[in-house]
Amino acid sequence: MLALSAAVAVCVATLPGTAAAYGPGDGQGSGTTGPSGSSDGKGTVSATAGAVVFDRSKNGSGNSAGPVTSSGSNWTPPACYYAPKYTPEQLEKYLTPIWEAGSTGYEWDAGQRKKFEGGEPYKDFNKDKDGEGYFWDSYVTAGREGDPGALDCTDDIFWVDTGDAPPPEIEQAITPEMLAQLAYAEIRVPSTKVDLAPDGTTKVNLPTWAWLDAAEFKPVSVTASVPLLGVQATTTAEPLSLKIEPGTADATTYPASGVCELNGKQIGEAYAQGKSDETPPCGVKYLRSSGDDSYKLQATITWKISWTGTGVNDPQALPDGEFGAEQAVVVQEIQAVNR
Repeated sequence: MLALSAAVAVCVATLPGTAAAYGPGDGQGSGTTGPSGSSDGKGTVSATAGAVVFDRSKNGSGNSAGPVTSSGSNWTPPACYYAPKYTPEQLEKYLTPIWEAGSTGYEWDAGQRKKFEGGEPYKDFNKDKDGEGYFWDSYVTAGREGDPGALDCTDDIFWVDTGDAPPPEIEQAITPEMLAQLAYAEIRVPSTKVDLAPDGTTKVNLPTWAWLDAAEFKPVSVTASVPLLGVQATTTAEPLSLKIEPGTADATTYPASGVCELNGKQIGEAYAQGKSDETPPCGVKYLRSSGDDSYKLQATITWKISWTGTGVNDPQALPDGEFGAEQAVVVQEIQAVNR
């Protein structure tokens, strides 16, 4: 089957009843988006489907969902890449009006005509090889149009026979690893709202327990595909830890680092009656009242991300990702506390 796919499976704290897909930027959209293509029913797919197409039908959802960002580095998925784009006829229809307009200058037009019409190296747009391959060209990753990296793909259009690898000097040619990286950017996870006890309103010097139930973390996935090529990659993210930032310096976190590691099936520990004298394994103790306002507690989950794919059976690391959210905590000051 002529299909190239990259599935991103992400373990996230899924909200109840959320299975909607995300489109770029708005968090909602059809299950599959990207350039359109067609087939003649005999396995021949239109080259207009050469761009990466994303299926977000199993992605995380909800108004507060958002993308993970790489932690501790400036790493980002590629801003541009090369993939199949034109049949010989399609390339002719694309380039001929440009040459006839003359806006690109005689010298450039003449050089292009020699390259694609005159046999240096392609004669008559390689029409004698129609059905045996495609012309590859650059694509800019959606949402990265203004990124300086979008200008890195400067190689001219080139031909690749079906089943052959693109020229080795084309560093941005699409690969399973690159598909995994592009799918990384499409991950959407729900906001990280932790359970607190007491919830919403706590007291000065009263340890507040914080936890996330890992049993509620369910996989979500994004599939990136390029028709015409038979390779695949799967990127997987799973929760590693929860970082608590109290929103004020007048607070003590548990543990002192504020980082609560995944422990079996949960992060932290749910509060239960009889634990009022215990120190929470994950939580915060506020030392001052929030007055008439509230503190903005920031809870951030770090995700371990890796991928496997065609020819790669052992998971390969991608940069850890982070996503977090704020929640208001009112802290009151009283003389005595009964819990």
